[in-house]
Amino acid sequence: MIPISHGDVLVDSFVEAARGAGELALGFFHPGAMTSAGISHKAGGSPVTEADYLVDRFLKQRLETLVPEAGWLSEETEDTPARLSKSLVFVVDPIDGTRGFMTGRAAWAIVVALVEDGRPLFGIVHAPALGKTYVAVKGAGARLNDKAIEVSKLRAIGAQTRVAAPVFLAKRLHESGLRFNLQPKIPSLALRIAAVASGALDAGFASENSHDWDIAAADLILHEAGGRLASLDGCAIVYNRRDTRHGLLTAAPAQIHAEVNAAARWVNGLAKR
Repeated sequence: MIPISHGDVLVDSFVEAARGAGELALGFFHPGAMTSAGISHKAGGSPVTEADYLVDRFLKQRLETLVPEAGWLSEETEDTPARLSKSLVFVVDPIDGTRGFMTGRAAWAIVVALVEDGRPLFGIVHAPALGKTYVAVKGAGARLNDKAIEVSKLRAIGAQTRVAAPVFLAKRLHESGLRFNLQPKIPSLALRIAAVASGALDAGFASENSHDWDIAAADLILHEAGGRLASLDGCAIVYNRRDTRHGLLTAAPAQIHAEVNAAARWVNGLAKR
């Protein structure tokens, strides 16, 4: 394991790289209006901007200089099998929440994780337009703008429980008998999970087909704040596999995660009937 901790020179360099990437992206971001970056579409139809690619190249250059032995996995870099033989891998989403970024919504983030042997060692979710920077180091806690954070103390889910979930999934959760207060959509999945870590949300759900780069950094932030991000089997998520996609995921404080996961399993069973 690389010996790192909050305040460590290497961690500070990771944070500095993410903030530099945020400044680069902000040059193309216009609150409440369309981005000035060029927009294209990937093979599956999802949008990508000129800013996504610029941030990706900026981070790759900066981060590979800091840990040259690490592999690379990013949403905006063509994947290769080379990373699979690496113990250390950077897992990056240059702009998580591209659709929000494009249309002038502030809830997008620069997302960077350093994964070691399948689990995150360091994670940062930097949201420059919101002025929020979440950082976690394995075994050393999680912070928001350099202040320690922890999950909600909620003991059971009820009508006032603040939950973030896709609308179709929220509807099915209500059908399962779960009552909660559905919160406005957060375009960035990493920010949705980080909001659970800070206690701003009590629980969150991610529909199928999120990727490593969407969740690895936020997974560590949530874990270090006293919560859990898990698949429906309740197991911790393993990163840097050949297939980077994941199924339905649940994010919640540790003390209510079993209840949240049980509701998600019911919904998953309903969808497969």
